[in-house]
Amino acid sequence: MRIVIAGGHGKIALLLAEFLTGRGHSVIALIRNSAHAPEVYATGAESVVLDLEQAVVTDLAATVQGADAVVFAAGAGPGSGVARKYTVDRDGSVLLAEAAERVGTRRFLQISAMGAGLAPAAGTDEVWAAYIDAKTQAEDDLRSRDLDWTILRPGRLLDSPGTGSVTLAPPRLDRGDIPRADVAAVCAALLEADHTAGHTLDLIAGSTPIEAAVAALAR
Repeated sequence: MRIVIAGGHGKIALLLAEFLTGRGHSVIALIRNSAHAPEVYATGAESVVLDLEQAVVTDLAATVQGADAVVFAAGAGPGSGVARKYTVDRDGSVLLAEAAERVGTRRFLQISAMGAGLAPAAGTDEVWAAYIDAKTQAEDDLRSRDLDWTILRPGRLLDSPGTGSVTLAPPRLDRGDIPRADVAAVCAALLEADHTAGHTLDLIAGSTPIEAAVAALAR
């Protein structure tokens, strides 16, 4: 497959690109800063410099044209304020979905977050509340579209090595942690599995091998 990853310099995106190219897929990573290109190339992927906050849908459609799948892995990241949670985490996903629809790329994997779809608890930090709200709105937009979408909601992200085993199920799992490497491996497996379209999934560490966890979704 030819797969376009938005947010291509993120930690999960770089790991995912390496997984995918290792399986023989072609990967195009969208990055904001050309200085990040060497890290993308090291994964076996190509890079395209495109800022989701500045791009229009025709810019993005030109890059997505001919892709078999797209992955929204972008995020404003720690240290960003309320406004960028919406311009990146929500609007970036909406823009990518519009581009995919425009060029006929049906497969869309969105990396969201556990807690999306719920109102933040009273007293929640305003930036975290905005992040969850932006992810919720991005999910709602994606579900409204005629695309073969999958929404993945990882738990608290860790930089520890992946274990290859997870708990993957429809919401709501109890909150938990998950290594970024295992999130990337699950994303790769989901992209290769047609039966995962139309699923919203929580993901935390667990004891089920990733391939088995994805295969079980067909039951």
